[in-house]
Order: sequence, then C-alpha cells, then structure tokens
Amino acid sequence: MRVFKLKCALLLAAAMLVGACDETPDSEPAASAPRELPLYKIPNLPENGEAYYAPDGERLIAQVKDSQAQDPGRGKVGGALTYTFTDTGEDIRRINDRGMDACSYFYPDQPRLLWTSTRDHIDDMPAGNWSDDADYPQGAELYSSDLDGGNVTRLTDNEYYDAEATVSPDGQWIVFGRQIEGNADLWRMRADGTEQTQLTFTKDWQEGEAYFLPDSQTVIFRAWKESEKQRVAEQDRKNGTHTQLPMNIFSLKILGADRDVQPRTFTNDTNWAPFPAPDGRHFLVVRIIEGGNWELFLADMAGGEPVRLTYNEGWDGMGAFSPDGKKMVFTRSEPGSRALYSYVMDVSSLNLGPENYAGAPPNATPPDGWTPDPDYAAWQ
Repeated sequence: MRVFKLKCALLLAAAMLVGACDETPDSEPAASAPRELPLYKIPNLPENGEAYYAPDGERLIAQVKDSQAQDPGRGKVGGALTYTFTDTGEDIRRINDRGMDACSYFYPDQPRLLWTSTRDHIDDMPAGNWSDDADYPQGAELYSSDLDGGNVTRLTDNEYYDAEATVSPDGQWIVFGRQIEGNADLWRMRADGTEQTQLTFTKDWQEGEAYFLPDSQTVIFRAWKESEKQRVAEQDRKNGTHTQLPMNIFSLKILGADRDVQPRTFTNDTNWAPFPAPDGRHFLVVRIIEGGNWELFLADMAGGEPVRLTYNEGWDGMGAFSPDGKKMVFTRSEPGSRALYSYVMDVSSLNLGPENYAGAPPNATPPDGWTPDPDYAAWQ
C-alpha cells in the first residue's frame, strides 16, 4: 500500500508542480503545461557542478571552475577544483589548490572528504578529458582530507584513471571506478584506502558511477558495452545520424561471493548518473528526450515508468538527494548557454526520506517483451 500511495503522490506532484521560486515568468503557461517543483540557483559561485550533500544536509561538495586549476586544453572538460559551500552559497572553501579535480564526496561518519584529482601527475601525464572515456585522465587519483583541505591522504597510487568514488552510509567502504588500458571496472576499498579489491571483470561492459543504497552493501551503477558504442558510432558515421548510446542502470552487491547483478532499467537508449533516494526504493536517473534534451527522472527500483522532475531546454543532470530526502541538488545549464551551475529543488512532497526505508526490492520487473542480455553472465 505504501508503494501505491507513493506512486500516486509522485504522479500527482508531477501534474501539479509549482514554478521556480526565484523568478516569475513574463506570462503564465497553459494550465496543462508541466512545471517544476520549487527550486533556486545556488548564489555566489562561478561555474560549478556535480554537488553532493554532507550528512548535515546543508553543506555541499562540488567541482568549481578555478583559474588555478590545470587547463586540459581547448574543447575538453576540466579546469575545476574541489570546493565546499552551503546550499545557500555561503561559507565557501577551496579544498584542493592544484591539478584538476572531479568526483568528490563526504565521509558520513567522520569529518573527512573524499575527492579526485590529477594534482600529483600535472607534469608527468597528459591532462586528459573527464567527459571522454577514450581520453580519461590517467593521472586521476583518489584523496581524502579534513573539511578544510588539510591532512591530505592519497588513497590510490598508480597510472590508471581512478575516479567516480563514493562512501558507504556506514563509512566503512569506498566504491570507485578504475580504468585500465581502456577498460573500466568497479572496485572497492576500505575507507582508509586499504584492501583495494576489484568487483567486476568485464571486457565489454564499462561500469561506473556507483552509489550506495542505505544497506551499505549494495550499489547502483551505470554501464554500457564498448561493442555497442563502436557499433552505434559506425552506424552514425555511415548515416549521418546521432544515436543514443544504450546504457542502463544496475544494482550490485559489493560484499560476499555472490555479486547478484540486477538490471534496474530496461531501455535501448541512455540511462545515466543514478543516485539513490534515502528511502532505498527510488533513484534519480538522467535520460535524453526529444531534441537531445537531458532531463532528470525519478525511477523505481522495482521497475516501471520513471517520473520526470526537470523541465528545462538546457542541460540537467548529476542529481543527488539530501540525507533527509527533502532536497535535490543538481547541475543545470540555461537554454542557449553551456555554463553549468548547481540548483536546489524542494522535493519534500515526494516522501523519499529514510523514514520510508524498508529495503530495496531484490529485482525489477522488466517490461513485456524484454530479453536479458546474454552477457549479463560476465558479472556473476
């Protein structure tokens, strides 16, 4: 009954969304037009994105454009350093002072930060490009520090791409992505960087962006197949088209002998950047709709059609919930602009808080006619 009520609440919210609280439209849209839940742009910051909440539900950690950051070169994504700040744009602190940074996170059980940087490979390795898996920064390493950026500890030490790291809710484990000779897999390690253990061993599947469910033992992640990427690229080259890369969301047990990989989305297009809700049942996913428009949706671990949360002609992605499930921070570009900024949406009406946690469904119900990929066996 709780699931039915929550689904109805989501559909009702989607139909009755109110406008953004920081601006008034010049003219009222038609009554039937969808409108977003209340949101605002975090002030006082230069370009920034991929923000995640601290345990207090007020502070955020993100990558912020900085003139002191390593420049990856024209047309490449980079040039940012790790910062923390409140979701009202106050108490802004730069955590790292060199290299170029990516994915970062708060340790939930202690006053420490986890972040990714090329700071120790500025001179000896190419900068690379955070947004191109064929050119990922091979000098990317994982670090932890205190809340002011002091007492830095390097957690990885190699010449591979290490990034996309998150910490389990109980603070014991870090799961991260590592790319070796062009092949990406998921790894885990203790919170102090010890016991680094490979979790997936797939030659075709490219796994990454893993986030923990509330049980601290299960993650959801996105994956695509390199063979499919090459096939789509060749098809587009011949036809002059631009086809979405088939990419789906999966869950994975990171502890124990049984990996128990389960598909959670089932489409033949892009499902990207998952982030679980504190209720353990729902998760954010980025999908590309008509006109190449990237939008955020709320999906159910049990399957079914996701509910759209953002309505913006610019780019929306990389969403994350506050620990109480009442706020969602995400990255947005305005229509006609490529500059990215962090926004906060009030999602308290969606009832996604930890008080609703009852464990994640063991699997999702696929749509009629769906056929499992025979290569799923590569994960077991």
